[in-house]
Amino acid sequence: MVRDGYYYAAFLLAAAFLIGWLASLLWTLPCLLLAAFFLWFFRDPDRAIPDTPGAIVSPADGKVTDIARIVTGGEKRTRISIFLNVFDVHVNRSPIAGTIRDVRYQRGKYLNAMNEACAEQNEQNVVTVEGEDQTVIFKQIAGLLARRIVFTKKLGDRVARGERVGLIKFGSRTDVLLEPEARIQVKKGDRVKGGSSVLAYMEPERRELVAVGAEITEAVNG
Repeated sequence: MVRDGYYYAAFLLAAAFLIGWLASLLWTLPCLLLAAFFLWFFRDPDRAIPDTPGAIVSPADGKVTDIARIVTGGEKRTRISIFLNVFDVHVNRSPIAGTIRDVRYQRGKYLNAMNEACAEQNEQNVVTVEGEDQTVIFKQIAGLLARRIVFTKKLGDRVARGERVGLIKFGSRTDVLLEPEARIQVKKGDRVKGGSSVLAYMEPERRELVAVGAEITEAVNG
């Protein structure tokens, strides 16, 4: 359970007690139902984290709504978009083991998380994790209802694959930006679980071959 759930529930239970004392028990029902909802919403179940070398796990629970090739920062990437509805677990996890190399918080709009424009225009937190064989960028993107993004790590922190790194409150979206050599294991419409569902694999040997090929091409052109 994320501790925020206890705070919301405690406030609502106190309100229910006060309403019950001043009015009647019947009027306490909305507060009691909301308290139960927040306790359920902020659940934080343990997950079995895959230990397969090169596995990239989902940073969030939700539905894969898009898989696309994009160019960002002058580099080609494969973007996997995951939509979290209000019924999904909202705790975020690191897709790979590595070091937090960059954290950029960007203020913005609160467009519907299903809207493609939200990937660039919405309020978001962009995190870069550098592993031994790859670098993965993932975005915590606020949605129509989300009004707070939480990230609990800082620059230079080491994280394990599937380790908890924060959460987004209420409906939202998470994007994962992978190197183009990654072998995608999911498709649009799939439901995934944070920390346990494998989104893609990055084979160290394949990445080394790509790097060698790039060096040879550069040497020939140079």
